[in-house]
Amino acid sequence: MTILPEDTRQFSPQALDEGRKLFAGACDFMLGVAALGQLPDADFPEIAFAGRSNVGKSSFVNALTGRKTLAKTSNTPGRTQQLNYFNLGDALYLVDMPGYGYAKVSKTQVAAWTQLIRDYLRGRPNLRCCFIMIDARHGLKDSDREIMEMLDVAGVSYRIIFTKADKVKDQELAKMRGSVEAELKKHAAAFPYIHVTSAHKDIGLDEARAIMAAMAGV
Repeated sequence: MTILPEDTRQFSPQALDEGRKLFAGACDFMLGVAALGQLPDADFPEIAFAGRSNVGKSSFVNALTGRKTLAKTSNTPGRTQQLNYFNLGDALYLVDMPGYGYAKVSKTQVAAWTQLIRDYLRGRPNLRCCFIMIDARHGLKDSDREIMEMLDVAGVSYRIIFTKADKVKDQELAKMRGSVEAELKKHAAAFPYIHVTSAHKDIGLDEARAIMAAMAGV
């Protein structure tokens, strides 16, 4: 598949190498957080991953770290039911957030997860960025727009990451990308360009690692 210019415009060989070094180190599951009082100390910069259920968040985390089972994947929406913390080399926390747009969980559970996400995004001082994972075949949904607005209000920077790009033809991907990037211009906290990835085909992962290494101050 063709990678559009925005995917590589900011990545020097040195930046890519720093990303590879960071993710080649230890990465361990720390804890699952079901309430704000359980959050770990803000010792390191933090990057969160948000997205609709089954968008591929866990697969993305596994692919980034080169570990097949670090983050558990499932075909059942709602498998990630808490903020799952991973310690990346004592340099960066990766946070796998509960999927939204749930299909098979109770309204009470959805409300609890939504409140946890809202409170977390508003009050985490070391949160550098939230990566919103979007299925490249489907683009933005109303539930994605809700969390984008939530991040705008909270003043938390966020980037859109297209997942499963290997399942989309180049022309369709370019059209979807243009449409979503036009919408991003309306959001104050959004990074203006989309990063295209495929965990299955190893597309865009080196660049994603470089982005996170820079956020970690590596």
